[in-house]
Amino acid sequence: MMRTVEVFLVIIIILGAFTISSYYAVLPLPRRVSPINLRRWALTTLQMLDSNYNLSAIVFNPPDDPAWETLHAALTAMLPPSIVYNLTVYVVQSGSHGTIHIPYKSISNARGLGIYSEAASYLVTSSNVTFDVKPEVIGSTGLGGTLYILNCSDARGWWVTGYTAQSLAEDLHKLLSRYFKCTVLVNSTSQFSRILNNQTLTASGNETVKNAVVINTFGEAIPIPSEYVDQYSSNYARYCHFLGTRVRAYNWTWVSIVGYPFYYVTNTDRLASSSNGYGIYGIVGIGAAGLNAFLQGLDGVSFQSDGTWIALSDVAYDVHLTPQVSYYCNRYGIYPSEIQTSSRALLASKLETYHLKIEVQIFDNVTHNGKIYCSGALYKHVVGNKVEGFLLALGLTRTPDIRLSAVGILSYYKPRLDFHASYNETQETRLVVLQLGQLGGV
Repeated sequence: MMRTVEVFLVIIIILGAFTISSYYAVLPLPRRVSPINLRRWALTTLQMLDSNYNLSAIVFNPPDDPAWETLHAALTAMLPPSIVYNLTVYVVQSGSHGTIHIPYKSISNARGLGIYSEAASYLVTSSNVTFDVKPEVIGSTGLGGTLYILNCSDARGWWVTGYTAQSLAEDLHKLLSRYFKCTVLVNSTSQFSRILNNQTLTASGNETVKNAVVINTFGEAIPIPSEYVDQYSSNYARYCHFLGTRVRAYNWTWVSIVGYPFYYVTNTDRLASSSNGYGIYGIVGIGAAGLNAFLQGLDGVSFQSDGTWIALSDVAYDVHLTPQVSYYCNRYGIYPSEIQTSSRALLASKLETYHLKIEVQIFDNVTHNGKIYCSGALYKHVVGNKVEGFLLALGLTRTPDIRLSAVGILSYYKPRLDFHASYNETQETRLVVLQLGQLGGV
């Protein structure tokens, strides 16, 4: 019985001590226990004023414009009574001594900002300011600078499903013309013959045949001028060999946008009665011998008929853009799908035989049956220290995405981008500062 009384007394003493200490203890202010983040609140408020009440436009209005009262009322309605505020707009000016901020307009709901305050800022640019990107022009400081886009009206494409070669040429012109000193659409096979014989197509002094980029928009087919139809009719692979010698002699960058390069020749006038076996007339098949012959010509090797298939066959792989090319996609604002299907990746060892070295790896390589295949790259033909021609080949499955060809070219040349702003009025930038304060002691 005595032990029970003792335990009871101990409990009473402990509870009494706890009650007395709690009564006299100094507790922290609620805002210190769970403080209000006034700075974040101020920034969120500015963003809401901009999206819902046209803040970016009002700050450029005259100080006595009625729109300021609308902004004032909106700001008051958005904040609780315990929060005081001061919104000040500054004109931002740049001078010889740096940037200065000149007060322009203030609105507030109290003379002071309470016992505790924070601020957030918001930089607003006038709608009368326009920004432009001016790229460095390829060829402005060195050789070349001409882009030829095959747009021959008397030729047909293959493996360009869903497009025509002419529509692809137009899209490429829009994407790339701003980057080159001279861009020329090759509108017929007769014009193509002229540049094959080192003759320019325009009166522009900027056009140069040598060191040019030539994009074949006809997929697996190659336009053939009329005079070469008869000359190479016994074996059109010889025409591909001739093209290889021209790429070597003129130091061209030849671009194949999709599929197996140099698989057909096309001329809708001279080959009108011939078909590719799929009901498309004006196209004649060469087969695998076309690419082999081109590589022989590019490497300075005499023509020898070789129909060996040097790409993937009856199999397809998903391939990914390399980090290098993904970087340039962001740099130039060209965004093809990062995952593509490759069924015509070229055998790496065969390319090395013809002294082709990868200059820009566009897609990851593919390993099939123990062999490495290049699904997309820009190759440099180099023997010793001498560079003689380039080949950009995308061994992808139709349909073509010409953005890949564009970003592959730009990833090699890497033209610099200069950003410019055009101003239609002075005092074109405003700095908006919203300071929030908390009333009371809690």
